[in-house]
Amino acid sequence: MRMLLKIGAGFGAVAMLAGCGDPSLMNLRNTESGPDEFAVLPSEPIEMPADLASLPPPTPGGINRTDPNPEADAIAALGGNVERATRNAGDIVTYASRLGVAPEIRGVLASEDAEFRDRNQGLLLERLAGVNVYYSAYDEMSLDQYNELQRLRRAGVRTPSAPPEDIELND
Repeated sequence: MRMLLKIGAGFGAVAMLAGCGDPSLMNLRNTESGPDEFAVLPSEPIEMPADLASLPPPTPGGINRTDPNPEADAIAALGGNVERATRNAGDIVTYASRLGVAPEIRGVLASEDAEFRDRNQGLLLERLAGVNVYYSAYDEMSLDQYNELQRLRRAGVRTPSAPPEDIELND
């Protein structure tokens, strides 16, 4: 019990000291020399259309015609065809939805996943100890990356390099 009090007092002292900081130190930018030129985004000039009825309807949360488009700007700067690049952007969505799309798929998957996790909650001691059994519940559904890499290479598919199997990657 005394240990908990000491830990609580330590956290309280740290919180009080954190509140005593100089707020001007929080802004590391030197504002006396002028504004941050990288924080200002240039936008396209605003144009007045010949016919106001020809304007597209507003799309809340959508793009604006004067918003910067760095991808299109890069394509144009490198001599590419911006119209062709933007026209083909929807091709992957069209291809992926060629067999139909279920609009309620997120809700269906969420409920199926919750049901699966309820059936695979782990052993009694795992639940009492609060151990995460997420990875063990999905273990038989996981992909062995090295077996898949070898399968693709045998099939002649060009694949990127992968770390050796005996090396553990730790962050």
